Amino acid sequence: MQIDIIETTGLGDRSYLVSAGGVGVVIDPQRDIDRVLALAEKRSVRIALVAESHLHNDYLTGGLELSRTVGADYAVPAGDAVDYERTPAADGDVFEAGPMRLRVMHTPGHTHHHVSYVLADADGAVQAVFTGGSMLYGATGRTDLVGPEHTDELTHAQYHSVRRLVDELPAGTPVFPSHGFGSFCAATPTSGDSSTVGEQARVNPALTQGEQAFVDELIAGLTAVPAWYAHMGPANAAGPAPVDLSEPRPVDPAELADRLAAGEWVLDLRSRTAFAHRHLPGALNFELAIANFVTYVGWLIPWGAPITLIGETEQQVAEARRELVRIGIDRLAGAAIGSPEALAAGRELASYPVSDFSGLAAAMAADPDLVVLDARRADERAGGGVRGSLHIPIHDLPGRLDEVPSGDVWVYCGSGYRAAIAASMLARAGGRPVLIDGGYGDPDTGATAAGLHTDSAAG
Repeated sequence: MQIDIIETTGLGDRSYLVSAGGVGVVIDPQRDIDRVLALAEKRSVRIALVAESHLHNDYLTGGLELSRTVGADYAVPAGDAVDYERTPAADGDVFEAGPMRLRVMHTPGHTHHHVSYVLADADGAVQAVFTGGSMLYGATGRTDLVGPEHTDELTHAQYHSVRRLVDELPAGTPVFPSHGFGSFCAATPTSGDSSTVGEQARVNPALTQGEQAFVDELIAGLTAVPAWYAHMGPANAAGPAPVDLSEPRPVDPAELADRLAAGEWVLDLRSRTAFAHRHLPGALNFELAIANFVTYVGWLIPWGAPITLIGETEQQVAEARRELVRIGIDRLAGAAIGSPEALAAGRELASYPVSDFSGLAAAMAADPDLVVLDARRADERAGGGVRGSLHIPIHDLPGRLDEVPSGDVWVYCGSGYRAAIAASMLARAGGRPVLIDGGYGDPDTGATAAGLHTDSAAG
């Protein structure tokens, strides 16, 4: 058997194609199914089964469209109510696909009806387990996405589900989760990119702690949930529409100027330093080259609001469109392609300074009242921040811009990515941002190295 990993780094997820004897099984496919179809063709396999571990909270599934396209059975957890025909996957069920056998294990925790799939050969020898959002690498899936009233119950369930996997499977069984590679579906940070059941028995908190200690630690460590997650489960239960990767409608400079003047969401996909150097006034900087692009577009922009993309090339716009359809942002208002100078069509461009933490230290020494904005999440801020800085997490900033003082505002985050979004928002609102482009925790160039870090969040 061959197991191919299909990475979706922008969301921190993995899908899988299992091949044997000319037959394929797909686990937790993303919405852009062309990647799966191309891989199946490369492996010369006929996809006979598509299986979901749960109704996903962080992306729209491609499972329904894939199963219909190739004529495969579509397995979805039996307890989930959906608006389409599917094959219910209940605890103990066994699905056969060529020489492969997939046994269903009910592993609640991430959701109530979550299942894992134990892969075996025709002789019954276990080859792998696909754990979805249950057992991750050094962590587990978060348990607060169904609703806060279920979090305690699901966290206890998660503890027992992970232990069941260890109790029932051979220690050498390879583990293949769908989440945990930067996904906000992970309850705590994960470690590594491969593992086995035996290794997880030694390192996973659900297996190294007592039940209540695990529950208390997981719940205490839960971070903010991206806003767009609320739309994914219902859409997956209803059945996502077939994916549309067609080119967005072209937007010329005159129309682009009108949209900017109206305060619409116009997203410049270039690097944060290029954007800071020169950009169209009113545009926002969501750098495409960073894995978190789709996370923060979905988190910050009101659901259903018109979005216009600005890209340097058609390929850049196409890549952004692919990222966005994975979370159901399908109907783009359009796209403009070209340099800021070309798209400005003679109108004045804007810019703001870029610096680093050493530059911030020098500026603070010259002006003790300098305004510094920390755009990191609350869990990051809990470990300390730049002394005297104002803390507004990036996902709260659109509704709290009036809390940022006028004048120069130096903006930082953990890497520079969120700070760039925040700086562009401040600039659009008429502020004067200075982007701190660098890693907060970098040992050589970060806040501590510059003498700016304080353990007190109050600064």
